[in-house]
Amino acid sequence: MWSLTPSTFITQVEACLNSRPLIALSNEPNDPSYLSPGHFLIGAPLTTLPELDFTNTIMNSLSRWQRVQRFIQQLWKRWSSDYLNNLQQHSKWRSRQPDLQPGMLVLLREDNLPPMSWRLGIISETFPGSDGYVRVVTVKTNSDS
Repeated sequence: MWSLTPSTFITQVEACLNSRPLIALSNEPNDPSYLSPGHFLIGAPLTTLPELDFTNTIMNSLSRWQRVQRFIQQLWKRWSSDYLNNLQQHSKWRSRQPDLQPGMLVLLREDNLPPMSWRLGIISETFPGSDGYVRVVTVKTNSDS
């Protein structure tokens, strides 16, 4: 069994889980800020210092801290992917959902993001299909100029 500082590991797991976006904080189209469970805990978004990626490193060559970071990174990759998949359930066949609109804040799926990092964008343009449902959107992100 691996020896970790239990409180460090559990605290980092808690931070990962509580960093998820819940709802947009503003209706401004250029403001991609969001409310997370971390806001209720500390009054601000949860952040972390950048760490090297240890997910593909052999466990025997890692220090205790690096092993903690490796487990956190593995948990983050799996949990964030599962969380996004859960948000994207196809309920359209059961009930009609409102179409996406310009100005809406959206959560983008991007692999290899570090723990507690969520890629956000704002819909700038929508393109309905031949059936009238929005099928394609143009998204503006913070990295767009």
